[in-house]
Amino acid sequence: MLPSSLLLCAAVALGTMTAYAQDHAGHYTPEAIERGSRLYGANCAFCHGPNGDSITGVDLKSGKFRNATSDEDLAKVITNGLPGTAMPPHKLNTTELDGVIAYVRNMREFSSTGVAVGDAARGKALYAGTGACATCHRIDGVGSRSGPDLSDIGSIRSAAQLQKTLLDPTANMLPQNRSVRAVTKAGQTITGRRLNEDSYTLQLIDSKENLVSLEKSQLREFTVLKTSPMPSFKDKLNAQQLSDVIAYLLTLKGAN
Repeated sequence: MLPSSLLLCAAVALGTMTAYAQDHAGHYTPEAIERGSRLYGANCAFCHGPNGDSITGVDLKSGKFRNATSDEDLAKVITNGLPGTAMPPHKLNTTELDGVIAYVRNMREFSSTGVAVGDAARGKALYAGTGACATCHRIDGVGSRSGPDLSDIGSIRSAAQLQKTLLDPTANMLPQNRSVRAVTKAGQTITGRRLNEDSYTLQLIDSKENLVSLEKSQLREFTVLKTSPMPSFKDKLNAQQLSDVIAYLLTLKGAN
């Protein structure tokens, strides 16, 4: 799995001096681009944003780099890092490396096609009604704290990423949103969303919105769960309803 620091460091290192991406029409397979989008969405979008332009001086979506022009250049930077910078070397298998490069080269086209965006007003009603999303999520201070706050989700997720999450939450879950399961030495089992963790303590919020602080020395077991507690909406919402919910989520940009 590609760490978020990888593309972050690569973008910072490659960012300010413009060298436009080569034309690679037909060079990348849809499978490689899709694979790369999952790696990017799970590991890089939190810092770079869905469009790759959330860091000053960097625009991955527009293909602007400093020390790279060809795919071979990008592969070398990702694989070997850049001496004297924060960009570390990283060993990826060929499939992962090809996927990341394919997605970065095709971000503009990939993120703007294939996802229907419907009516935001209808989507808001579905969020509160059929979707029952507020039972887990919070927007502008309203709703549950047991799931991630969605107040600015439209700023950090594209329509394509939102659709994937609604259809397959586990496959598209960000690492920082994974729930944890802790078992104390006294035998108490506590499951919830991790809020903070250091060398000695763990703070989480459980399904009843209780804030729980635990000392690691008092734990018998601690597991990061790989399955999302969020249900798939594949069979709960039809295509139009799904596009309406996506439209509403895209309007959520946080406080002005």
